[in-house]
Amino acid sequence: MHQTAMTYRLFEGKEHAASYWKYRISPSDHLIRQLLDFLEKHRGRPFELAVDVGCGSGQGTLLLSKHFASVVGTDVSPAQLEVALQQAKEPNITYRQSAAEELPFADSSADLVTAMSAFHWFDRPRFLHEAHRVLKPQGSLALLNYTIDMELSYPDCCKNTLNQVCKEFYATLQPYRSPHLGQSSIELYREAYASIPYPNKEWHECFWDTRSMPLSSYMGLVESFSSYQALLRKDPHKANRLSQDVCERLMSVMKVTSADTEVTVAVKYFYLLACKPQET
Repeated sequence: MHQTAMTYRLFEGKEHAASYWKYRISPSDHLIRQLLDFLEKHRGRPFELAVDVGCGSGQGTLLLSKHFASVVGTDVSPAQLEVALQQAKEPNITYRQSAAEELPFADSSADLVTAMSAFHWFDRPRFLHEAHRVLKPQGSLALLNYTIDMELSYPDCCKNTLNQVCKEFYATLQPYRSPHLGQSSIELYREAYASIPYPNKEWHECFWDTRSMPLSSYMGLVESFSSYQALLRKDPHKANRLSQDVCERLMSVMKVTSADTEVTVAVKYFYLLACKPQET
């Protein structure tokens, strides 16, 4: 069997790829700064090549382009890369179709290898081995993800009541979660952190990132998750009814009549940073 079959092939439909660009959130500048500070501390500047693995529709790739001479986003999905290419106006961004476990880069060529909300779908041990190969000595590996249990807030509205609706939404989707991810993807990242033999590494949990968006975008974000997409494939009527019901309940709690109403969404990130040693 060809080795790339190990990578979980998801999010590849054109509609889903487009929804990724429209709804998926990208790390804040503050979170990206944590990665860059770690890299600068251990390797110094200038930052030459960053590789964004499992880049999807390219939101994270775009963020990195401000800080590196060259950024390459890789993904197995042609549909995702097509969307990414439509958005890539910066001349220092390129995209390559490739599996995470077989990166098209020379040994010791990248300052930074990162995966933003993608590592959990990879063949994780093989990807970590490949990232080690590609990284320059004292280059950094950065793996980021956020949990589904996002919290909403809205002025003059009971936050607990609002988030009880969200919790029920997430609980309904839990049975449709891929077995590959286990009960919680955070455990997969903790295991990876423990398995990386580098002496200089950091684990960060419960990093809250807030942003404002229309309620409809929050719904679109949850609908882009693999568990909702699995329900949508199995029972489109049930999935659409669930979304409509949740949206109506949230609007009722907020006492508003439009899903265009802006809400504040708090997203809980966790991430690991690791510096490849000079002597390997």
